[in-house]
Amino acid sequence: MQYRTLGRTGVQVGSLALGAMNFGRIGRTTQDETTAIVDAALEAGINLIDTADVYSGGESEEMVGKAIAGRRDDIVLATKATMPMGDEPNRRGGSRRWLITALEDSLRRLGVDHVDLYQMHRWDPNTDDEETLSALTDLQRAGKIRYFGSSTFPAHRIVQAQWAAREHHLSRYVVEQPSYSILQRGIEAHVLPVTEEYGLGVLAWSPLASGWLSGSIRAGSEITTSRSTFMPQRFDLTIPANRARLDAVEQLAGVAAEAGLTMIQLALGFVTAHPGVTSALIGPRTPAHLHAQLAAADTTLSADVLDAIDAIVAPGTDLAAHEKNDTPPALLDPSLRRR
Repeated sequence: MQYRTLGRTGVQVGSLALGAMNFGRIGRTTQDETTAIVDAALEAGINLIDTADVYSGGESEEMVGKAIAGRRDDIVLATKATMPMGDEPNRRGGSRRWLITALEDSLRRLGVDHVDLYQMHRWDPNTDDEETLSALTDLQRAGKIRYFGSSTFPAHRIVQAQWAAREHHLSRYVVEQPSYSILQRGIEAHVLPVTEEYGLGVLAWSPLASGWLSGSIRAGSEITTSRSTFMPQRFDLTIPANRARLDAVEQLAGVAAEAGLTMIQLALGFVTAHPGVTSALIGPRTPAHLHAQLAAADTTLSADVLDAIDAIVAPGTDLAAHEKNDTPPALLDPSLRRR
């Protein structure tokens, strides 16, 4: 496992990090399987585990807490808030009222007295940056979080939050967690230049593009991945973007084979090759998935392979732009761009 500095924090984390979204109901992963995955990940040198309050309604945090019991100090523990945790309108967002409550709930479920990294799962357009940063700074000073970061923020919001922290003399976001893969490269054009400029660590989620780059999706074969069962629209080949992804996957499979790599090694090696990326978040659903992904821990792609990837999916290009989670609201709602 290679280790890198998380932004400018001085904290060393592995180039692969363990994402816990599949633990619990979402991935149908049991506690025994979760513990086995965590055991194997730590044994392989992974030292950052990332979860969120919203994953399976808190079940992921509970399962992670049980799996790390007795070895908390060896782990860089990260969780997230802001996504809805129920129907009540104030159990979501970036307000001081909710963030304090949400963190206490997460600490209880995890069975710890602090987390190393607390991330805003999405930008909350209804809450002022000063409100959110002030609450996070107070939680940091209280010792309940060591650092805080953002997830899937548009580039302009990352910049605005940095300036708000400076203007109001508050602590700042030190990490951004964006979606990034060979098939979704849009952040190369806007987010990664900003994170590099401000010295933020980057934890890239969905490096296997929801399974498209796992090696199990190929032309002429039925798509039967776990993700396709509850997100069928992302794999419907009548949709042009999905046909474009499948075409790219077929070409990438040839690149991987010629280089003597699995598709997973190609995909993870691509993400971790970018100088702006600290770690790629892998989200195994089973121990077997984990071991296939750990095989990419020391993968280094040659310039020729990276050039071949660029020829298939151009830098800064998203093959499924409609799936981006950082799209400005006015691009999705016509009423917001008309007087």
